[in-house]
Amino acid sequence: MLKVFRDYPNGKCVYIAPLKALVKERMDDWSKKLGGKLGKKLVEMTGDIAPDQKAIVSADIIITTPEKWDGISRSWQTRKYVRDVRLIVIDEIHMLGEDRGPVLESIVTRTNFISAQTKANLRIVGLSTALANARDLADWLGIKNFGLYNFKPSVRPVPMRIHVQGFPGKHYCPRMALMNKPAYQAIQEHSPTKPVIIFVSSRRQTRLTALSLISLLAGNENPKAWINYELIHELELDALIDRVKDVNLRHTLEFGIGMHHAGLVESDRRIAENLFRDRKIQLLIATATLAWGVNLPAHMVIVKGTEHFDGKQGKFVDVGITDVLQMVGRAGRPQYDNEAVACVFIHDIKKNYYKKFIYEPFPVESNLLGVLPDHLNAEIVAGTVKSKQDAMNYLTWTYFFRRLLMNPNYYQLDTLEGEAINEFLSELVEKTIGELERSGVVEVDEEDNNLLFASSLGRLASYYYLRHETARHFSTKFNKNMTSEDLLQVLTEATEFSELPVRHNEDQENEHLAKQVPIQVDPRHYERPEIKTHLLLQVHMSRGTLPSSDYLLDTKTVMDNAARVMQAMIDITAELGYLANCIRVVRLLQGISQGRWPGDDPFTAIPNVDQKKADYIRSKMRIKCMGELVFKKPHDKTNILETIGLQGKDFQKADEYLKGLPAIKCKFGIGTEDNTNDFVAIPDNYFNGDLRDEKSWVKLPAGEEFVLQVKMTCAYRGKTIYAQTPRYPKPKLEGWFIIIGNAETGELLALKKLSQFNTKSKTEMIFFEVPETKSILTVYIISDSYLGLDQTYDIRIDPQE
Repeated sequence: MLKVFRDYPNGKCVYIAPLKALVKERMDDWSKKLGGKLGKKLVEMTGDIAPDQKAIVSADIIITTPEKWDGISRSWQTRKYVRDVRLIVIDEIHMLGEDRGPVLESIVTRTNFISAQTKANLRIVGLSTALANARDLADWLGIKNFGLYNFKPSVRPVPMRIHVQGFPGKHYCPRMALMNKPAYQAIQEHSPTKPVIIFVSSRRQTRLTALSLISLLAGNENPKAWINYELIHELELDALIDRVKDVNLRHTLEFGIGMHHAGLVESDRRIAENLFRDRKIQLLIATATLAWGVNLPAHMVIVKGTEHFDGKQGKFVDVGITDVLQMVGRAGRPQYDNEAVACVFIHDIKKNYYKKFIYEPFPVESNLLGVLPDHLNAEIVAGTVKSKQDAMNYLTWTYFFRRLLMNPNYYQLDTLEGEAINEFLSELVEKTIGELERSGVVEVDEEDNNLLFASSLGRLASYYYLRHETARHFSTKFNKNMTSEDLLQVLTEATEFSELPVRHNEDQENEHLAKQVPIQVDPRHYERPEIKTHLLLQVHMSRGTLPSSDYLLDTKTVMDNAARVMQAMIDITAELGYLANCIRVVRLLQGISQGRWPGDDPFTAIPNVDQKKADYIRSKMRIKCMGELVFKKPHDKTNILETIGLQGKDFQKADEYLKGLPAIKCKFGIGTEDNTNDFVAIPDNYFNGDLRDEKSWVKLPAGEEFVLQVKMTCAYRGKTIYAQTPRYPKPKLEGWFIIIGNAETGELLALKKLSQFNTKSKTEMIFFEVPETKSILTVYIISDSYLGLDQTYDIRIDPQE
């Protein structure tokens, strides 16, 4: 890999990994190897990490996820750093046949198109497990014979013995219980002293499997045989166990069994990983995400069951063969072993199927058709596809088209005759475009060669990575006067949340949560993802208690999507001119960022400040609002927190939060687009003027477009560039909105988004049209992260003919 990146000194390189954990692992590893040894600049881009534009432009290597790069490369015509890419390395490219496969397919298709348009010499490297149709994939990637290396599954750096064992039983849970004793016996037989990883389907199964193995260990002469006391002292292990927060993990570590799943806090996962990596404990029980993420060596792997519960379908479904191979591949590492063992425990009726594909390469088919409308909309917005004929041509660039010709029956194509293929693709394009039309994201000019045009809704859907069904949902649900409750309902019904898992028996937990939150949900559908989404957001803003770590992770997933979907809602309400709705969505975003309801007292967003302390600040200390508090000097803020009784860590958290809040001062000027250097400044005392004073009304020509200049200066600023959002699950970049609206008519005239302050001050221009009648226009300066820091300024406009 070092050589691959070294050979591309004059262009950017992009490495695409399927999981954030793998991105982070590569970033940590390559920062030393590629950064230290080759002097390359690396930058990480995921949903959790958003580097600034300068870092991306100056980087030699971008390490990212498929979804992130897909969203960025959609705007390749306006992003030079995308056009400067000369090498793309896609890890686990066999995932083309999985749910996320269409994203990879779209990336490669677009990359090939960009290369053809820019005449750039661009290379794509795909890393994969063994494939039966590797030649098809290589041809599509543009790889010639000398660049294709496809080894049999049996070719491994460390030879492996694989045992496939079937277990009877119609029901999932009893069948899993049957596998516990054979798993224990397999460890004793094949790997009594070497590291073992057991992969299970759920967090619950990690706990049940661990407890069952502990009971089996109890019959052993040495119940703690899986702790290597030669490498760790008992007191050292006890000290580590005392630091573990999860009760179950604390118990299992006492017997040399670690657990690893997304429901554990980061520190607990790190302790389990390090103990296993250093061979201080022998056994690690993990969910399948570990197979794609953290790289931990093991002599033996046991795949305990090949099914998982799909909340959307409400039943147990098979794990993809790709995932099974990935898990099995974790056994044996060249620097540790000269042989490896894998045991795959499955439902007996599926034994022959899994044996076939474990020992033989499997074919990869396209999964594009299910989400073709969204990807086609992105190309229409980008200008790659301008007509129905272009859409036909676009399909010929895809992996789907190549596999359609090689395996037509899989895609319901009866014959490979030229006319039949053409008719099949024509019907597919007509159906897809028709679906986009119904969603309001694409317009078709039937009279002019079936030209396609992206609507404003379509551009927003592509920019914010929304599904076209969500765009349709918003266009039909939004009206002029909606409450915050209405907007929360519209948000949670977006299709982006339809994949949120509702696990077995979680409908009962959801019913219990519904009794604790202020807004009622439909009691008939506690098993639906949108209801669970609604409840999770309510619990978060109410600072309630969730029933399990699963719900904590689900809340993080919901909030990741909610921020993006709400940004789109803000733009759509602005496009419709709905002033009140737009402001309510922004304030709902503030509430989600702070873990408070939009109507809550802003002082209570300060860590460890309850309503009683907030009332004291307001009444006894005569500080009316958060805006007044942030302009206090740093030592005055410290005194205020001490006065209300905060001490120790509680004081430190509150002090750090308060001193990190931005104190924004604004100055305004009005000018024209033709002469933006000659603005007429609006004096500070203007906003306190008398409405009856005719001189206080700004006279501008009716119907003309003018520019409002807004200079925002940050009086006090902490060192961090991130917003102060202690209740938000990840670092959040601070943003602001400038909105011009007519409060009397409820019309929104202009909106502009601002990124965080990298300097002490910044000046922005926002265009607006002068109304036809005498009006008071309100300028709203609103944060996307903080409650109580909104500012409003009334500008009195007297239009002239």
